[in-house]
Amino acid sequence: MDRTQHSSKVPKALGVTGTPGTGKKTVSPILASLLDLRLLEINSLAIPYSVPNREGELVVDVEILASELRRREIAGAVVSGHLLADVLKRGDLGFVAVLRCEPAVLKRRLTSRGYPHEKVIENVEAELIGVGLDAAVRRFGATKVHDYDATRAKPALLARTIADDYRGGLPQAEPWRDWILDYDSSTKLRSLLSRPRTEPAST
Repeated sequence: MDRTQHSSKVPKALGVTGTPGTGKKTVSPILASLLDLRLLEINSLAIPYSVPNREGELVVDVEILASELRRREIAGAVVSGHLLADVLKRGDLGFVAVLRCEPAVLKRRLTSRGYPHEKVIENVEAELIGVGLDAAVRRFGATKVHDYDATRAKPALLARTIADDYRGGLPQAEPWRDWILDYDSSTKLRSLLSRPRTEPAST
C-alpha cells in the first residue's frame, strides 16, 4: 500500500466548539473514544502561547497557536476548543459540532465556576446571539456545521449522537437554535444580563 492509499483512509478531523461552559471538555474525550480518534484540546495547547493582559487575564496569541496546530497531525483527531474558528482553516475539518446551552443555564454554570460577573455576561451574550455558531459557519461552511443542545443532555448520549452524525455524514437536522426567540422582552433580557443578587457590586 502506498502513502496515497493509506492517507486517503485517515478520517477527516472532527471539530467541537462552543461558548465556554457548554460542555466541550466533558463531551470531547467521550467522542474521541467512541470514534477511536485522537483528542487535541486547543485550550491545553494554548497555555504556552498565552500572556496576561492589564487585567491579569490570559490572552492567547492565535497566530502562533494556529502555526503550532498546523505542525501537528489534525486528520484523525477530535479538535476541541472555543477558539476552533480562529486557528483552523476551512479544509482542516470534515465535521464541526457546536455545543449550545440555554443562556440562563449557562449563566448559572459560569457563576458557579467563579467567573467574574463581566466575563459571565460576555459569554452569556455571545451564546444568546450565537457568536460561536456564526464563527463556525463562516469559517468552515454551513454544510459541515451542526449545532447540538447540550443544556440538559447527558454527555455520553450527546457524544453518541454527534458520533452517529459524523459517521453518517448527515446534514443539519433542524434550523439553527436561536435563543433570542426565548428572550423576546426587555424584562427577560434584563433578568438574564443582571448581576445576581447574592453577588455584591464592585466599587
